[in-house]
Amino acid sequence: MSDSLRELWLRGIAFNPAAPSDVLIRLLDRAAGEAGQLMCEGRDLPAAVIDAALRHPAMAIRGRLARNQHVDPAQLAPLATDPSGIIRAGLAGGSRHPRPRRVRPLPDDILVTFMTAQDGGEDGMLTEHEITQELSFSRQIPLSFYRAMAGHEHPEIRKRATWRWQSLTPAQREALLDDPDPAVREAAQESSWELDAEAVEAQLPSIGSHSKSFVLGTCALSPALVEQCFAHDTVHPLTWNRHTPADAVARLARHPEPKVREMIAARPDLEPDLVTELREDPDEVVRMRARLHPFPRTWAEYWAINRVIGHGPDCTCPITEPDTEPSPEWFAACAASEKPVLRRVAASWPGLPAELVETLARDNDEEVRIRLACLHPLAPPHLLLDVFVTRPAHRPHLLTLPNFPRTGRTHLINHPDPEVRALAAADPTLPQPPVQDTDESVRRAAAANPILTPEVLEALLPDPRTAEGAAANPSLPVPRMHALLDRCLNSATLPPAAGCCETMPA
Repeated sequence: MSDSLRELWLRGIAFNPAAPSDVLIRLLDRAAGEAGQLMCEGRDLPAAVIDAALRHPAMAIRGRLARNQHVDPAQLAPLATDPSGIIRAGLAGGSRHPRPRRVRPLPDDILVTFMTAQDGGEDGMLTEHEITQELSFSRQIPLSFYRAMAGHEHPEIRKRATWRWQSLTPAQREALLDDPDPAVREAAQESSWELDAEAVEAQLPSIGSHSKSFVLGTCALSPALVEQCFAHDTVHPLTWNRHTPADAVARLARHPEPKVREMIAARPDLEPDLVTELREDPDEVVRMRARLHPFPRTWAEYWAINRVIGHGPDCTCPITEPDTEPSPEWFAACAASEKPVLRRVAASWPGLPAELVETLARDNDEEVRIRLACLHPLAPPHLLLDVFVTRPAHRPHLLTLPNFPRTGRTHLINHPDPEVRALAAADPTLPQPPVQDTDESVRRAAAANPILTPEVLEALLPDPRTAEGAAANPSLPVPRMHALLDRCLNSATLPPAAGCCETMPA
């Protein structure tokens, strides 16, 4: 048996949806090589396999499991206190290759474990601060946890709540400034400068260049600081800062740069005379932004529109929860609007009612349909399939959606795009899967089609062109899976024992 055939069989069995726990646990053996690691990161796993991987001595196994986005994250809780800081950081950082558009959140108890840790693991590879930095950028902290932090029983969590000072209510800010724990009070005092215009002005010179734009776009602004922005032509962040003074907003509405006027034209706090001016602006885009959104407006509506404008049909930006949302009635009005931009906004809201989803699924604007397919849980399967075929950029995300159709794809079997043919080749209603297709991915999908009988699979297993797909086929009998593993694992030439650095998860 060639090494290449051995690797193909191991990879196929690792991703066989019908492989039972006892088969998959055998792939955790060192002799299985990379196949076991790929399995731990790349698929849903039975509880027994997860338990075995959690206790596995190899960092490569535990590290890949830590980045698994398919299993219930509550089952990975022991990795938050793994002896290795590298493994802890893997769980804190989440999947990366590639990072999914929508990241599943970690349970509250795991978040608390990370945020209150006193060390970074027994191996000393990382500090607890470095691990929580991974967590902060992972998008695995749900908005509900952020909102509850200010009242959490653990002072370290309340201390972290002060880092999001402007997202807190006035009552929460007051409570943190008067917290019984002195460290929390100190952290609150250190964060309170964001809403003190004079303190912002004093702090700005010491803030790094990458953070200056964030400060100017979110914090309170003194008259002197506003003048500095105009003098140094750094006014762009002022256009979306809700603290920008009214006189500065008026000056920005007449700024020579159209992009500045465009952003001002969308603000909810525009004076009526400025609204009139900007609706007749010489620039077409400025006029559109001024006329697009009727008054009265809210900042939540402003940001809902901003998240859509300028992104285009192939936008694959991360899907995150907004801090605030407009009302359901506002989204319903957007769905009925004659303006495509507002219908795109409505299609992006996952709470849109089913009857409006049905209407937007037939919308004549392609971006409306694409956004609905990618962002709404009730988007019809036929729409998901249409977007998969016409927009390759969205294919990885669409395949993760529970509504993506698993059948009804056979009409695509002769499509010129091999990725589309591979999708059709996996349809279990296909009369004859194209195991001889010229493309490797199509052959693999065809060989994994469950319509194939065990007898047919026996002919495909020895052929390197179809071996991996045949080993992944759920119709492959379990005794045959074990027999293949016997051959693969017993014939393996084990590499030398890996050192610490070599066993780190990718």
